Amino acid sequence: MLKWFKRPARSEATYTQNLIPAAVSSMGAGGQSVGSRGFRILSAQDSLDQGFIWAILALLCLGLVMVYSATVALPDANRYSGYETTYFLVRHAFSIGFAFVVSFFVFQIPMKTWQQLSPLIFLCCLVLLMIVLIPGIGRDVNGSRRWLSLYLMNIQPSELAKVAAVLYAADYAVRKQQYMQRIGKVLIPMVIAMFLVGMLLLLEPDMGAFIVIVTAVFGILFLAGINARVFFGVLVMLSTAFAALIAFSSYRRARLLAYLDPWSGDNAMNKAYQLSHSLIAFGRGEIWGVGLGGSIEKLHYLPEAHTDFLLAVVGEELGFVGVAVVILLFGYVVKKCFSIGAQAAALEKTYSALVAKGMGIWLGVQCFINAGVNLGVLPTKGLTLPLMSYGGSAILMNCVGLALVLRVDYENRCMMQGKAVS
Repeated sequence: MLKWFKRPARSEATYTQNLIPAAVSSMGAGGQSVGSRGFRILSAQDSLDQGFIWAILALLCLGLVMVYSATVALPDANRYSGYETTYFLVRHAFSIGFAFVVSFFVFQIPMKTWQQLSPLIFLCCLVLLMIVLIPGIGRDVNGSRRWLSLYLMNIQPSELAKVAAVLYAADYAVRKQQYMQRIGKVLIPMVIAMFLVGMLLLLEPDMGAFIVIVTAVFGILFLAGINARVFFGVLVMLSTAFAALIAFSSYRRARLLAYLDPWSGDNAMNKAYQLSHSLIAFGRGEIWGVGLGGSIEKLHYLPEAHTDFLLAVVGEELGFVGVAVVILLFGYVVKKCFSIGAQAAALEKTYSALVAKGMGIWLGVQCFINAGVNLGVLPTKGLTLPLMSYGGSAILMNCVGLALVLRVDYENRCMMQGKAVS
């Protein structure tokens, strides 16, 4: 593992000069070849990874359709009475459009600049996580204070913190590369930073976001070559801490017990109400689904059908086939994040490599948790399905994170073609 991240004495420029002549000499008729480290050498006609882009667009478009399907009946409820049937569709489409605009500008910024700004971005997110807890400033929804109102849209600082944590952890790992085997130099400062983030998130409360952030951060440290014994020791400590959080919190303990047996006693109508209706939705969908728009559970039976439990609506309307397509698309996106990161590592761009892989860890873990919750494999947590669930700040930060991965891909290709990165 360390061979991908240990930086030899030669510079990137020297490495590129050595790589390009060998690549040109081995190019075939199609203008492509395989380099000595296993990645494809690109011709001048190659652009960004088209399959990666199309997979992202497919998830966004499918999410838009399913959000409309899941919300078309919501105006019938008292909470949303007076809303148009297209209200959520329009807002979700606006969020996607806005995310595209922001992502375009994010893509223009070189990774070197992002590395320099990483500590400042992380600090700004900590400030936002504090501000959202102030009564009268942070919006309280369903007993959680997680949102800041910007009138046009609500911003969820915990979503920003996911991207900020990945950027900061990647920069931190690069700066501490020579101390990766020393606990005091590497692990303790990051544990303190994660403790602060966790404390702020648990006050909202948003344990799901905390789990995703901690997994992504320590996943990056593991990829950067942290001492294996120390890493697994931290895993044991974190597992113990999360178990303690559940054991000493009555509502979390009740959720866990309900998840283990959602049909016993009054669980199906109480703590496991969402899970039981999610399982009913999957059961109705069977292999091919009941047809787009034909879901019964979305008709005020399944709470948060357009956010946390959107996959259950997919399962009911599109069946096992629809769910399998969604999971395969996410698997492809995560795989591409790691392959782009491996390519950057081979080009000795350690920060870019860790950012790309960190984004893959974040999206993969959050997708896994959301799918596990919907299917009853994991306890119920308030995590949306990336790129698909309704939510402005979540869609925005998902697209920003993937725009950063595309930027890494772009810089990789420029370097392999011997071009200056613009």
